Amino acid sequence: MATPKPKTAAAASAAADTATAASLTASRAYLTATVSEDGELTETSRFRYLPGHPRQIRFDAKAGKFNVGGDKEIGKSLSFIPVALRIFSDNILNMGRKIWAELFFVDESGAVCAVLFHGYSVENLQKLNASLFYDDLKLTDVLLTITASKKENKTVGGFYFIAEFMYTPADPAEVQARQEFAADHDLYREETITGAADTRIVQGYRLPASYELPRQPAQLAEASLTSASAA
Repeated sequence: MATPKPKTAAAASAAADTATAASLTASRAYLTATVSEDGELTETSRFRYLPGHPRQIRFDAKAGKFNVGGDKEIGKSLSFIPVALRIFSDNILNMGRKIWAELFFVDESGAVCAVLFHGYSVENLQKLNASLFYDDLKLTDVLLTITASKKENKTVGGFYFIAEFMYTPADPAEVQARQEFAADHDLYREETITGAADTRIVQGYRLPASYELPRQPAQLAEASLTSASAA
């Protein structure tokens, strides 16, 4: 029988490094831990997010398709585990006051994204949320699949699309990663903040403590009167 050759110092060091890397546990589930050649521990986020500016995913209710920023088409369905969300009433994007659902999620590349729905699509999401409540789940606990469903406009003719929602249980480790990310980061989109939202449901969504909300017309008029009186 051949006698095993003794390991060289380099091989032993490499084996030790491999064992150390394998045993590393990051402090948060959304972080990846690595050790440099100098033995320095580094934690890197799996998710990329510029505060207040998530990647914009749009639902085109006329075409029944999703796209990135109005340009790159990504198909008729979308699946993700929500990181944060809010359902609210507000006048945003110059579209008049409507009931909106704003959902934040992480795409396949690791980018934090946001997508908006309104109208019947929001009603469908609220129905699903009610069902989840009785299953002791939240929208941030599941893998959502959103599909465009074609509807006929019997009043003026033609067709349009609404979003329909289905869910399956999500990987608990991925849910934990997203919930810890939401706990550590302020998740919001600047373009959809007016300071006049009537919020119905909030999960994980949060503005920075120092964020200054836009003033409403009544507040501006009051400030103007106060300034005039002081003068």
